[in-house]
Amino acid sequence: MGDRPRILVLGDDTRSLARTWPAAGVGNERVATLAQALDLLRRERFDAVVLDPNNPRLIDELRTLQHADRVLLALAEGVALIDNAGVVRWANRTFQAWCDGVAVGREFHDALGATPADPELCPVRVERGASTVRLHCRGDLSLELTLTPVTRADGVRDGAVILARDVRAVVRHEQQLATLRQAGQMLTALPAGDLAALSVAQRVELLKQNIGRCIRDLLHYEQIEIRLLDPRSGRLEPLVQEGMTPEAVGRVLNVAERGQGVTGHVAATRRGYLCPDTASDPLYLKGGTGARSSMTVPLLYGDTLVGTFNVENPGLNAFTPSDLHFLELFGREIANALHTLELLNAETLSAASASIEAIRREVVLPVDDILAAATSLHERYVGHEPEMLDKLKKIIAGARAIRQVIQKVGENLAPQAASSDGPPLPAVLRGLRVLVADSDERVRLSAHGILGRWGCVVETARDGQEAATMARLSQYDAILTDIRLPDMGGYEAYRTFRQAQPQARVVLMTGYGYDPTHAIVQARQDGLRHVLFKPFRVDQLLTALTDEPTP
Repeated sequence: MGDRPRILVLGDDTRSLARTWPAAGVGNERVATLAQALDLLRRERFDAVVLDPNNPRLIDELRTLQHADRVLLALAEGVALIDNAGVVRWANRTFQAWCDGVAVGREFHDALGATPADPELCPVRVERGASTVRLHCRGDLSLELTLTPVTRADGVRDGAVILARDVRAVVRHEQQLATLRQAGQMLTALPAGDLAALSVAQRVELLKQNIGRCIRDLLHYEQIEIRLLDPRSGRLEPLVQEGMTPEAVGRVLNVAERGQGVTGHVAATRRGYLCPDTASDPLYLKGGTGARSSMTVPLLYGDTLVGTFNVENPGLNAFTPSDLHFLELFGREIANALHTLELLNAETLSAASASIEAIRREVVLPVDDILAAATSLHERYVGHEPEMLDKLKKIIAGARAIRQVIQKVGENLAPQAASSDGPPLPAVLRGLRVLVADSDERVRLSAHGILGRWGCVVETARDGQEAATMARLSQYDAILTDIRLPDMGGYEAYRTFRQAQPQARVVLMTGYGYDPTHAIVQARQDGLRHVLFKPFRVDQLLTALTDEPTP
């Protein structure tokens, strides 16, 4: 009896199947649907599977399954199915191409030539829901894996599906940003005595060099030119130049739509310009050595033209409209730094503290606006346009890094103004990340002034929506919020920020104890520990951030 062949019969038309496959001497198992058949095949062994050829529903299901298989095989993303031991049972062409040899039948880490960064996120350990992990594989391949467990109808786990995306470009961008942060720290690495010996002009030149290095290291452009507008003469004076011909370096350019090259045209129109072929463009004047394409954007500080930013390349059609759009966004960050240079050039720096306040007043809030706008766009693009998402991440990181460079330069221009004659403040304040949400610009500026001098990293938002978006996408150690934001009540703000940043301490601020909605009472019931009553004292702010009294 045990030698009888087992046949899985798929279909519900018994008469038709009997004619197709006689039942004599055969152990038949009948199921009505394709799903039932697949589930049974996973659990039991059969010698053959018979399908009712006259059942159109089953034929359609098989065609759909075949079509889905072709789609999965052709996907640009890698897809693989693994069993509970982590062994690959099926993989599409993209996943297979990343493997050294055949993937099926091998443990998936071994097939990819990878070591799991976090063993707890190994697909074998994922019990429910989807999780994402980045995996560094052989060579320079980096993959982002989304791991989703597969369960049978009876709830028993039956392996996992891996969706893999090549993130080598993202990793390169992260490495570039790390280089940018290192460049921003170069000035602070100099001995204080050396900085004190530099003149104002020398310190400004040092800041210019840092900005140039930031641009090259972040964007990897070899041929760049930044020109600064002289409002008195209308000329575009060279500021930073790399890879340009001697003729281009010495060229005098004015703001004009015609006759002043692409740079003068961009300054006059205040619009970015893409030049795919320099040989056929009537506006182009020879700039980079052997350049065949270029893109140029205006550097705008608010609505004010600060200068121009030009990038060139020896290849034809080296830049896309997307590259130009990104350069325009990044150019606003550069404009903030260049505007600061103008402040430093214009000031005599007779009082070092006045210089620091001028830099802070002119830079910190506009950069906060860029961070808030870029963070809001970042949230909208999540899951839709990976390329734009990566560029927005660059903008956010770049804005923070450039602001750090400017802040450090300001501190080193007048170290005596940045230090205190009293006892040192708690070391925990150095590097403390603080988000301040308040509609009053004076409060936001004060937060930068006070907390910045203590070594805190400060970011501000005008309303609850901006602050909530920033809190969802960045990490903060403390969040200070007014109880009367334009779009959010105090208790709602407290709950929103606690949910977005459970590890951060949330502090409510109010003017003279005014709390008509009893937000403070409700928040205290939910764990609120500190309230600041404006105008608050410095010692109260310090206690709210550290639970330590003023030294």
